This record gives sequence, C-alpha cells and structure tokens, in this order.
Amino acid sequence: MALPTRAPPWTRERTRPFETLIGAAACLLALMATPARADLRLCNQTGSKVGVTLGYRDAQGWVTEGWWDLKPRTCETLQKGTLAAQFYYVYAVDYTRGGEWGGRAMMCTRDTAFTIRGVEDCLARGFDRNGFVEVDTGQQKNWTIQLSDPGQPVTGGP
Repeated sequence: MALPTRAPPWTRERTRPFETLIGAAACLLALMATPARADLRLCNQTGSKVGVTLGYRDAQGWVTEGWWDLKPRTCETLQKGTLAAQFYYVYAVDYTRGGEWGGRAMMCTRDTAFTIRGVEDCLARGFDRNGFVEVDTGQQKNWTIQLSDPGQPVTGGP
C-alpha cells in the first residue's frame, strides 16, 4: 500500500497573519513618510466672520489678492505649495464686531474679489488703499497665520 504523499510546506496554502501585519505596518510607514503639503494658511481664531486679503511679491512684482471669507474658528489655504517669499502682508476685517488687522505697508484693495498687480497709485487706478500687516515667515516652506481679536498682533508659525 502506498503512503499518501504530502506537498512540501512551501507549496501549501496557509494564512500568514505575521506577514499581513508586516505589510500593513509597511503601508502605514509609507503614508507617514509622505511629506506634508507646504501652504500659506490663515486661521481665524475669533468668534467673528472675517474677510482677509493677502499681499506678496512674486517674479513679476507686487500682488494683492482678496477676499477670503473665514467663518469663526476656521482655517483657509491662501496659497498652495511651497512659499515663494519670506514676507507676506495681510489686511483683514472683522465683519461681525467691526475692527481690522492692518499695518503700515500700503497696498491696493477693492470691495469685491480681486487680484491687483502693483502697489502704486491705488486711488488713481480706481482701487482702495489699505495698510497691511507684515508677516515674516523666516523663509519656511509653509506657514500658518493666526488672527485673534482685532487690534491684537497677527501671529504665525510653520
């Protein structure tokens, strides 16, 4: 009588919980190693709705853009990708309680959505002129600007 032959262990189908666990861990590590997006973000830490404008210098010169409307205690990406400048400028208005975040850097704005090239002769070109707060990003690749109550300093960090 012939004895039944068994297939070698490497050909048998079996469950491999350890290998499955190792594979899952490798996938998790790969996801964690994915670099974070580099953006310029602004967070409205107030209890008010806030309107925000942004000024910066790009390869063609000065640009101002607006308006981003931020609900209370929310954040918004103002520019996607690695920051192109060290200094950005912010002018914001508290729509709910009144007040503003402004500074000494004079730039052009308007009441409706806009992108304006240049910061000279704002009024003569039909724009408004407002003082923006300078934000020094320290040449970081990403930065988040924090707005607290109007009249308080604009803060931020990577």
